[in-house]
Amino acid sequence: MCIKNSNCKPHYSRQGGFTLIELVFFIVIVSIAVAGITLVLNKVIRTGADPVVRKQALAIAESLLEEVELMPFTFCDPNDANVSIAACPVVTASCPSTPSQPGCATTVQGIGPTGGETRYSLTTPFDNVGDYSGFDTNTASPSGICDITGSCNATLTNAGYRAQITVVQEAIGTLPVTESLRITVTVTGPGGTTVTLDGYRARYAPNGTQ
Repeated sequence: MCIKNSNCKPHYSRQGGFTLIELVFFIVIVSIAVAGITLVLNKVIRTGADPVVRKQALAIAESLLEEVELMPFTFCDPNDANVSIAACPVVTASCPSTPSQPGCATTVQGIGPTGGETRYSLTTPFDNVGDYSGFDTNTASPSGICDITGSCNATLTNAGYRAQITVVQEAIGTLPVTESLRITVTVTGPGGTTVTLDGYRARYAPNGTQ
């Protein structure tokens, strides 16, 4: 406290803060950091698969894989007269013919379409697992994502979804290679999205007719 007429000097309090130079440096550093984070996020967004696209591609692949796995896996083409009783595709010394278990009458079922069969035909449709090997929605007619009746989903087709199927002989456990197949369905979608599913089909009951 100052007494009147005494020699008092005013008291000033010292306040802290940023100088102009410090503020400029702070702004520059933050800007660089934000720019770096933005570049990383943009790269992730561009290269990362859209979850919706991937789910749709997966749904297509699962549907096709189930369709193939439900088909018969027979020695003979399902239209062959001996399809339900054939014990082997061709009669040999190791697989002799008997009246109850002969070989195929006319058409052995192989890997790939048999007898001009196509997925969408009303008269000669795919009727065996092996028929699907090599199926490609790009070259099929009609092309695109379609069901077995030939009814196509224009939305999925126009969006760029495509599917390919391969079927190869592959042993499963103790089953010989001739008695089991590996089915691979690959679906591609917008933005380079790719989904691949594998499934297996074994011959059973006993000629694969069920």
